[in-house]
Amino acid sequence: MAFLGLDLGTTGVRALLIDGHGAVLGAATAEHPLHSPAPGWMEQDPEDWWRATAQAVRASLERAGLPGEAVAAVAVSGQMHGATLLDATGRVIRPCILWNDQRSVAQCEEITRQVGGERLLAITGNTALAGFTAPKLLWVREHEPDRWARVAQVLLPRDYLNYRLTGILAGEPSDAAGTLLFDVRTRQWSLEIIHALNLDPAFLPPITPSAGFVGGISADSARLLGLREGTPVMGGGADNACAAAGNGVLEPGQVLCSVGTSGTVIAPVSLEVGTPGHNVHLFSHVSPRVNYLMGVVLSAGGALRWFRDTCAPELMGAADPYDVLTVEAALTPPGAEGLIFLPYLTGERTPHGSAEARGVFFGLSPRHGRGHLARAVIEGVSLALGQSLTLLRDAGVHADVVRLTGGGARSPFWQQILADVFSCPVTLQPRDEGPAYGAALLAAVGAGAFPDIEAAGGMALTSARIEPRPMASAVYQRTAELYADLYLALEPLYRRRMALEGE
Repeated sequence: MAFLGLDLGTTGVRALLIDGHGAVLGAATAEHPLHSPAPGWMEQDPEDWWRATAQAVRASLERAGLPGEAVAAVAVSGQMHGATLLDATGRVIRPCILWNDQRSVAQCEEITRQVGGERLLAITGNTALAGFTAPKLLWVREHEPDRWARVAQVLLPRDYLNYRLTGILAGEPSDAAGTLLFDVRTRQWSLEIIHALNLDPAFLPPITPSAGFVGGISADSARLLGLREGTPVMGGGADNACAAAGNGVLEPGQVLCSVGTSGTVIAPVSLEVGTPGHNVHLFSHVSPRVNYLMGVVLSAGGALRWFRDTCAPELMGAADPYDVLTVEAALTPPGAEGLIFLPYLTGERTPHGSAEARGVFFGLSPRHGRGHLARAVIEGVSLALGQSLTLLRDAGVHADVVRLTGGGARSPFWQQILADVFSCPVTLQPRDEGPAYGAALLAAVGAGAFPDIEAAGGMALTSARIEPRPMASAVYQRTAELYADLYLALEPLYRRRMALEGE
């Protein structure tokens, strides 16, 4: 018996199979394209997600050496906030507007006016930011009225995969919490906000628990994916919540730092805890017992990938270009000899909530080479994550140890910098399979292999504890002060820059 977890990411779909003890049997990833039709716009074609899903599922079954009939249940994790619009026949109306799209700043201001900032925060646990789903809907309504007139259903990316799998329209708490239309206290859609924004509640799907049953896989989807018709599909969850579950971060006192395309710092909190503000998010977890606080860095590993592609294209033929860059970066001292990088390539969430912010190298001199630049990028992302951790600590989160996950966290060099910036030990998860693993655990819980997600997530192991270095931590503490002041100094200039470039 096997359980299939799917993760619909920004760059691809990952399919992962586990057995009833949580051991990974096989996994595969299929890429899908990302489109930017205008500056600050990020979109994807949902049909590309579906094609990648079929490729990844078939490849994972092949690698596991399993027939489709061996899969007992499926659950899907996915990128949050995307606005996937369907017409009355279930057809996609326009490309999905993604989580990192920044076009809807004006609509965020409208939402705050219509609902009230304090009321919005009290209901949703969040302030209005361009990444969320609700401002995207208002943007389409305002700028694409012909398309808006055809809208019959609004789905998140993970919802859409569930729909293609089963033909059933269903939402889920941890993902719905990222829309600005969801009440994190009641774990239901907020009619107060929906009506205040003059939206139709019928656009939104009913809510299914994260490990709850959505429906069986349809005959057509089963043939395409190589699975058994009727295989149960469970609710699943948002990518960050599933990553936390897969890493056993389901109880207050635990903290997870993820370094993927974006970066997050996540801490489960009791259901009574409110958001501390400062663009720290409060979302529902895949466990019904807790919510979680989260700080977000929009460009984390994505910033280093940009640097690799732009400043070191000759390394693309190397076995691992990132290894080359980190070796060069390690030859420079902590602080990169006064060079600071602000990683705001596509704006920023925590703590600034700015769609206008952009990346900056500060302090460049003839002394600085590629190693300094690479180190400054890694340190800049780490300092941004450190700001999130500081805000969580200020909100009462105890972070004696931080668990690390994600592609960037596989680098020993980056692990050490994070420990130094956080001024606390970090541990690496030896079974680092990302959100797909958490989704597979939800599938197993829904099928009865575990009594609840806490029992399933309790299998997570930690290893490779890295201690902070006092001297490096002192350097980063001083750098963090200048780092924060840099944004404050540049903030009034970012909007002028966007107007100058016509963004």
